[in-house]
Amino acid sequence: MTNLEKVKEDLKEKNASLVVLKDGNMNEYYQERVKDLVEILTQNKEGLKGATVADRMIGKVAASIMAKAGVKELFTLKLSKIAIPVLEEYSITYEYEKLIDYVKNKDKTGMCPMESKFKDETDISKIYNEFIK
Repeated sequence: MTNLEKVKEDLKEKNASLVVLKDGNMNEYYQERVKDLVEILTQNKEGLKGATVADRMIGKVAASIMAKAGVKELFTLKLSKIAIPVLEEYSITYEYEKLIDYVKNKDKTGMCPMESKFKDETDISKIYNEFIK
């Protein structure tokens, strides 16, 4: 079983929001949106470098944070179309189950505010620095 298959299976079995496989250790997280990524990187800036990750939903913000943090490969249940250029530019191998136009806001009435704010941003460092202090 590949690392990508392992995190994919764990994400679904544990109903986690995020699964990270790094250096042979697999960890599950259960917060919403990008909170898990922020927590990991706030504690350890190298916490995702070379990691294989599975997440429920990836938008441009999450993709940018992961790219800047050095994630190697990614599986997601839902992938925002505007995240794809970031993943490809930073050579992150990715798989998804469903392609969506954008990440919706919490009440599902429109685009997520962070997705909207950064949809046209080309410098992922600006996005990363907005969340990781």
